[in-house]
Amino acid sequence: MGRFDGKVVIVTGAGRGQGAAEARRFAEEGATVVLGDVLDDEGAAVAAEIGGASTYVHLDVSQEADWANAIATAQSLGPFTVLVNNAGIIRPAAIEDTSLDDYLSVIHVNQVGCFLGMRMSVGPIRDNGGGAIVNISSIDGMRGSNGLISYAASKWAVRGMTKVAAMEFGRFGVRVNSIHPGGVNTVMGNPAQMEEMKTGPYQFQPIARIGESEEIAEAVLFLASDAASYITGTELVVDGGTMTGRLEPGLPGGGSTSGFGYNV
Repeated sequence: MGRFDGKVVIVTGAGRGQGAAEARRFAEEGATVVLGDVLDDEGAAVAAEIGGASTYVHLDVSQEADWANAIATAQSLGPFTVLVNNAGIIRPAAIEDTSLDDYLSVIHVNQVGCFLGMRMSVGPIRDNGGGAIVNISSIDGMRGSNGLISYAASKWAVRGMTKVAAMEFGRFGVRVNSIHPGGVNTVMGNPAQMEEMKTGPYQFQPIARIGESEEIAEAVLFLASDAASYITGTELVVDGGTMTGRLEPGLPGGGSTSGFGYNV
């Protein structure tokens, strides 16, 4: 018996990386998954790999019509009870070098997309007896990060919107939580897939390596499952200890490091 037998889950940004890993794990646990993305070839390939009734839909999360289609597809497959707002983009640049168009492009996907997903999904999830919404934020939604003005703004917004939604949706039996990954070994987190980037920038955090998509997926499944039935409006940080503090090699217990400087 899987944790999500007979349930339908929508995962956005499911064409690769974290979203694909989440979709695979939900399917392994018995769910029928609707994979949404704008990367049509990649998304369709992941859906075909998963097989069964799981399917791919084109989903630009900033577009209400695409959301309506995705939700209708999910409802046609069974009781839609879980939404994972995973889709996200990043455009690193200093504030002075960030155009309004670039800034808004990130806000539209990361923030507006999350808002639309919650607004349009809560009714069906409520009517199907309740369920869960998991929003993917970031540790950059908990701190300042130079060069990430639009990304940080959007992820702080996701963090705040999650709490508002948890307050409003609890009476419907719909839990809403956010996950805050640190560095993850994806096209976004390690674009060149350099081996040295998997450890070097992370050497001063307690778990001295980059995270993997599958590790984020396990956190998502926990918050979406009945095991988290009394958890809502909270933040689950999955970052190898980045936000805990910085190991100081010159002090007892800090170990010894060399090479990269701390730049997580």
